[in-house]
Amino acid sequence: MTREYRQHVYRPPVGAADLLLIRHGESMPARPGESFPMKDGHGDPALHENGQAQARAVGARLAAEPISAIYVTTLQRTHQTAAPLADHLGLTPMIEPDLREVHLGDWDGGLYRIKAAENDPAFERAKANREWGEIPGAETTAELHARVRRGLLRIAAAHADQLVAVVVHGGVIGAAMAMAARSDAFAFNGAANGSISRLVIRGEDMTVRGYNDCAHLG
Repeated sequence: MTREYRQHVYRPPVGAADLLLIRHGESMPARPGESFPMKDGHGDPALHENGQAQARAVGARLAAEPISAIYVTTLQRTHQTAAPLADHLGLTPMIEPDLREVHLGDWDGGLYRIKAAENDPAFERAKANREWGEIPGAETTAELHARVRRGLLRIAAAHADQLVAVVVHGGVIGAAMAMAARSDAFAFNGAANGSISRLVIRGEDMTVRGYNDCAHLG
């Protein structure tokens, strides 16, 4: 009989952690003259009703997956997004503070959205230079990348050979994907609310296996 060679099917290498990076659902809108609630210097809005529906869709999509742990950040929109999945799986989410959203300095609390919609010059410089630090008082891109990498590696080290759901923020997903792909620092910004991206980490090596999967959102 002639020997056959089938096409390769990817599996994470032995010892790797398989991380599903889920962007939180849509949060409440910003309004001129009003600040979001604040948490440790970060805007901390709750989920909008659309975001609540997105959270339920994420939970339904991943309910049958062999997920060993769920992580969230310090901000309530990640907790609310993780809740339906946690209920399905009977897991209690753990907090990884280094994966909180970009610190936007003077523009935190909702002002960032307004300045972005107005094409404020500092926002335009941030995009052009791939530098969050162009925003007054904001952390730099290098600072963001350093703490996101630290948080991801900490989770990966605790979950070798496991599938883990990590509910985070758009800026964090952008940083994680850019570092893993060794790409432009802002190339992966803009993942959709409720989307699922996939990062496989072994030791300090990070590999992108999926980005912005929205099949469950309809």
